[in-house]
Amino acid sequence: MIEVKNITKKYGSFVAVDNISFDIKDSEIVGFLGPNGAGKSTTMNMITGYIEPTKGTIIVNGYDVSKSPIKAKKQIGYMPESVPLYNELTVKEFISYMADLRRVKKNKKEQIQKIMEQTGLIKVQNKLIKNISRGYKQRVSLAGTLIGNPEVLILDEPTVGLDPKQITEIRALIKELGKNHTVILSSHLLSEVSQICEKVIIINNGKIVAIDTPENLENKTNDDNSILVTVEDKDNKMKSINKKLKNAKSIKFVKDNKDGTKQYMITAEKDTDIRKEIFEVFPKENITIFELKKTENTLEDAFLQIINEKDNEAKKIEDDKAKKIAKRKEELAQMDKKDRKEAIKEDKKKLKQEKQEAFDKEWEQDKELAKAEKEERKKIKETKKQVKKQGSTSKNNEEHNKTKSDKANEKENIKKENEVKEVKEVKTENKEKKESENNKKDSKTEEKSNNIAEKNKKTNNDTNNNQKKSTQNNSKNNQQHNNNKPKKNIQNQKNNKNNNQNNSKKGGKK
Repeated sequence: MIEVKNITKKYGSFVAVDNISFDIKDSEIVGFLGPNGAGKSTTMNMITGYIEPTKGTIIVNGYDVSKSPIKAKKQIGYMPESVPLYNELTVKEFISYMADLRRVKKNKKEQIQKIMEQTGLIKVQNKLIKNISRGYKQRVSLAGTLIGNPEVLILDEPTVGLDPKQITEIRALIKELGKNHTVILSSHLLSEVSQICEKVIIINNGKIVAIDTPENLENKTNDDNSILVTVEDKDNKMKSINKKLKNAKSIKFVKDNKDGTKQYMITAEKDTDIRKEIFEVFPKENITIFELKKTENTLEDAFLQIINEKDNEAKKIEDDKAKKIAKRKEELAQMDKKDRKEAIKEDKKKLKQEKQEAFDKEWEQDKELAKAEKEERKKIKETKKQVKKQGSTSKNNEEHNKTKSDKANEKENIKKENEVKEVKEVKTENKEKKESENNKKDSKTEEKSNNIAEKNKKTNNDTNNNQKKSTQNNSKNNQQHNNNKPKKNIQNQKNNKNNNQNNSKKGGKK
């Protein structure tokens, strides 16, 4: 995930970081330790791209920080020690602003809500940053580094200013983040580093002095085979017990306890377990054992031991130089003026030669590094070409196999299509036959229906003619009847007159 190769950073003649190299794997939590002024912050700033190195290369998730800084910075979330925040914004506004800076578009609100829950900022999300405590400000800075889900997290003193409960919560959060992120953690709390980190890098005076797991560093620096014993010694026999313990190198008094017991440190020979011998000898001497435990180095002890060793080595080198200069001054003081001038000239020539030799060495080293980088680039290009060729060959093979399979499939499809066509032709023939038969039937039925219709027409015509005849006869009869009606009326009138005349005659006779 992170590759740091031969990084050097100079400020004038001062060398802040001196030719360091290390690798950090994916999803690894690494502790970056060192005293003040050792070069930790400078190194982290170079990894983030904030400071350019004088020499060397830094690669983050495949991107060179100096050549493609934008792509490399997208992979990094950086939490500096100073906690730079905008006091006029609320907590939620600051996190959303950081999301906008990182161009977070997908699920922005959900990410902000999730990060606030992770960092414990839900209660203060609507408060101004200037009105929250130092611990909450630290959490806000951590939330700003998490937004956008970067692959690499660089945390510089993430638990400074937090209370014990918040420290445990942030530690648990960092462990959880280490499952999906690469984390570089810088802290002065070495107990915190030993609990969280899988690997430790110790830097001192701009140089890496140790890279290992916390457990291995603790075991390597624990050279003494020592045991702490708490005893009750009424007869003061611990002073002479050294003679009776064969494998004991030394016995040192540590402290007096309040309950009257005393604690001693017994150092034994290497690769020997002196505990059995202690349990055998002490009861015979009327010494009661209250507690017995092996001394264990912590990461803090290992750190101090490594730093002190390197400091002592540097001091020896400086002392040797100072001694040489003092001796040379004494030698020059004993010389005459002429001899002194000649000696001083020779010394200056030697210094120039030494500087030139050092410069030439650095130049050669730089050339070698440049060659190595070129070779690596060539290898990368070759591998890419091979991958492309393999991809093209595989594609060609796939296409060839596809053509073969396609041909076979085409043949099968053609066969199937022909079979389907034959079936369709048979079906169409059967349909045509059926349709022709149906048409014949329909023509016959039409003829029958036409004959029936003609017969019906004839019958209808006959009935119509008969109806006409009947109507004509009826009309004649009606006319005759009507003609006969006035004749009858006239006769009736005549008869009525005759009857009236007869009746009038009869009445006159009476």
